[in-house]
Amino acid sequence: MMTSLDWAVVALYLAGLLALAVRLAPEQTTREAYYLAGRRSSPLALALSTMATQCSSASLLGAPAFVAFSLGGGLLWLQYELAVPLAMAFLLLTLYPVLRRHGAISVYSFLEARLGVRTRVLASLLFQFFRAAGAAVTVYGMALVLMVCLNLPFGAAVALLAAITLIYDLLGGMRAVVLSDVVQLIVLASTLVIALAFALDLLGGPTNLLARVPAARLHSLDLQHTGLGDGVDYAFWPMLLGGFFLYVSYYGCDQSQSQRLLASESVAAGQRILFYNGLLRFPLVLLYCLFGLCLAAYADFDPTFLHRLPKTEAGAPNINLAVLQFVFDQFPPGLVGLVVVALLAAAMSSLDSVLNALSAASSEDLLERWPRSAGARRRLSPIQTAKLLTLGWGVIIAVLAFYVGEIADSVLVAINKIGSLLNGPLLALFLVAAFAPRVGEGAALAGLLGGIALNGLLWLSAPGVSWLWWNVFGCLATLALALLLARTLPRPAAAGEKGDSPPPAGGRPLALILTGYSVGIGLLCALVSRL
Repeated sequence: MMTSLDWAVVALYLAGLLALAVRLAPEQTTREAYYLAGRRSSPLALALSTMATQCSSASLLGAPAFVAFSLGGGLLWLQYELAVPLAMAFLLLTLYPVLRRHGAISVYSFLEARLGVRTRVLASLLFQFFRAAGAAVTVYGMALVLMVCLNLPFGAAVALLAAITLIYDLLGGMRAVVLSDVVQLIVLASTLVIALAFALDLLGGPTNLLARVPAARLHSLDLQHTGLGDGVDYAFWPMLLGGFFLYVSYYGCDQSQSQRLLASESVAAGQRILFYNGLLRFPLVLLYCLFGLCLAAYADFDPTFLHRLPKTEAGAPNINLAVLQFVFDQFPPGLVGLVVVALLAAAMSSLDSVLNALSAASSEDLLERWPRSAGARRRLSPIQTAKLLTLGWGVIIAVLAFYVGEIADSVLVAINKIGSLLNGPLLALFLVAAFAPRVGEGAALAGLLGGIALNGLLWLSAPGVSWLWWNVFGCLATLALALLLARTLPRPAAAGEKGDSPPPAGGRPLALILTGYSVGIGLLCALVSRL
């Protein structure tokens, strides 16, 4: 377990984060400052912040577990990363310049300008529901770690993690998110290098490591399967093509990622962010996949290792805790604390960005659209509203964390499965808005819902189809349906084409919005609790 030295390392790290947030708090005077850091962060800092959001504790826990122990796992996960530079190049040259020139806080405002307000609101709501579920998986994974480290009940661990992240997010806004993410990524990468070196020395070097790892875990390329009904999720083509569609959607159309691109000072600066991500992400992913090989070798060296892991509700070893068990078994005092800090950094760098993005989407896409909420907005300053929304989403995500544990045996897979329901259809919606001027709002919305319905049907009735293909099929189905319906449905001019201000989304009271939130979150909880 953790020693006094380990606790000192963790306490020093958390104190530094809070000090940074307190230092930046006076700068949070406008919505642009709170949500976009005043558009004055450097491209490299924004790129590292984006990478830190992607490399969450789910990655640090889930990727090594996938490589070492998941059924059908191993270094095959690296096939997924081949899609990243391709996706960055596509975004850099096509969709991103169009979105950035629009110049708003929420990426979904672009949909209103090109298609209509209903499209903006629906896309934003879908993002909020699905991203909240993904963030809940991150909280779930890290809460498991805190349970082991601190001997806490699960609920107390969730509350502690949410509280720590919310404090510096509320105080420092996006500026604190970006700067803390840079620090957290450096801590994470450095800790991975140190831990990997220590693990290799413990196992007798690379030669002994490879001798103990099952041969199947070393396979990094699978060209024999397609993932189309053969039950193989991680073959080359679904990971390359599905990963391409997933990453284009995630970086370009997901507010939690695109918000960093919108925070750039210019189109050229945003393009550099995408370039840095395409260049630097693979080495980091490779580090924690190599650490997964160390886990597999250690399990061969110590056959009791998996049996000592805490059990899931089904009674199986919880492989998501394998990293932590290995660290507690073998790492010296001080290094244990450093690994725990890295896990905290990974979790908080993901969660803080999501909370800020959810708050931005709620504020810009919903509250600003409802005239009946104007009275409440007058009573609160823009910053107070933004922080209140951030706090509310923190509570919702903490509650959802109790329902997501059984979606998949790896938290990393769980997050990607949730996102893949929406990624393809959402990307198609943005492509239609940017490059298909003859498609109207009705056709676009029908295509979006049809694509999501197809992905849901595949999840429920076609388990032999890799979930990675959902990103491709959902996008193509949405595009096909929207283009087909555009031939029969009239296309009214969008607000941005009329030259006047966008029409209000309706005069319904704010209570109706909150009711819709509650119903949607309840349905989401019911869905994931049955999987």
